Amino acid sequence: MYYNLLQIDDDPDDCELFSDALKQVSEINYTCMHNPVEAVKQLVEQKITPDIIILDMNMPVMDGMLVLQKIKNKKKLASIPVIIFSTSELAPYKENAMQLGALAYFAKPTCFSALVALIKTILNKNNC
Repeated sequence: MYYNLLQIDDDPDDCELFSDALKQVSEINYTCMHNPVEAVKQLVEQKITPDIIILDMNMPVMDGMLVLQKIKNKKKLASIPVIIFSTSELAPYKENAMQLGALAYFAKPTCFSALVALIKTILNKNNC
């Protein structure tokens, strides 16, 4: 069961939309960080301890692949499920993310109801 969800996404509007959809399906504690470098730092220092991470791919300064790699290379973070949530649906991105240890890779939906359905899928992915 997931109790704490961290979303790492540089777009505040995407985070707000995700948060609104999440509230429709769960009372999970939600945190969004817009700066991936700071997010990795706080994860490593255990200032934030999520049960699951939702990670955007296309971010400035540090892209999602590098964030994923840093998370999966740290022993104390490697077991946290990371779901890629991106506008990019290119097969090489998906393949690379899965090879690096992502639990799943989803394209960001274009409508709210599809986002709600996707969040239900994400939260149930490892909670069977």
